[in-house]
Amino acid sequence: MSTHADQPLDRRARRKAQTRAKLVEAARTVFARQGIDATRINEITDEADVGFGSFYNHFDGKDAIVAAVIEELVHELGASIDAATSTLQDPAEVVAVAHRVLVQAASADPELGWLLVRLELSHGLGTAGLGAYARRDLERGRDAGRFAVGDVELALAASGGALLGVIRAALDGRLGDRAPEEHAAAVLRLLGVPADEAADVAQRPLPAISP
Repeated sequence: MSTHADQPLDRRARRKAQTRAKLVEAARTVFARQGIDATRINEITDEADVGFGSFYNHFDGKDAIVAAVIEELVHELGASIDAATSTLQDPAEVVAVAHRVLVQAASADPELGWLLVRLELSHGLGTAGLGAYARRDLERGRDAGRFAVGDVELALAASGGALLGVIRAALDGRLGDRAPEEHAAAVLRLLGVPADEAADVAQRPLPAISP
C-alpha cells in the first residue's frame, strides 16, 4: 500500500527518468548532426533544454552518455530485427533481412543514418554493439553449412564495412531504390552464397518490423 511519503519520491523518480531520457535523445540528435568528438556537453543540455548542472545528476561525462546512446540504439535495432527474423529458418535470409532493414531505416531517417555512421567511426558500433548480433548470425550460418566463412571476424568486418559504406552513400543520395536488396545480395555472395541464390534470397518479402 502506497503512502503520501511515497508519492513525492515516485514523482521525483519519474522526473529524473524523463530528464535522463531527454538528455539521451538530445545526444542522439547532436551526435548525428556533428559527430561525437565535436560535441560538448553544453550542446547536449541546450538541445535537451536542461540545465547544464543537471547533466551530472545522470552521467559522469560525455563517455557515459555515448555509452547510453549506443546501448539504446543497439537494443532498439537489434531487438526489432531479432523479433522480425525469429521465424525465419534460412540463416542467409536472416542476414539479408538485417542488412536490408538497416539500409532502409538509415535512408528513411537520415538522423539515424548519420548516428550509425558516426558512432561506428568513433566507437566501433558495428563491432562492439550491433556486431554481437551479426557475429551470432554469421556463426549460425557457418555452422549450418550455409556460409563458406573461414574467419568469422574477417567476415564480420567485411560485411559491416560494406554496410557502413552503403549507408553513407545512401545518405549522400548516390544510390537507387534497389540499394537495400543489391547490398544484401552482395553480402551473401561475400559469405559464399551462389550469385543467383543470393539475388533470390535478397528479394524475398520482408517480415514485419516493429518500430
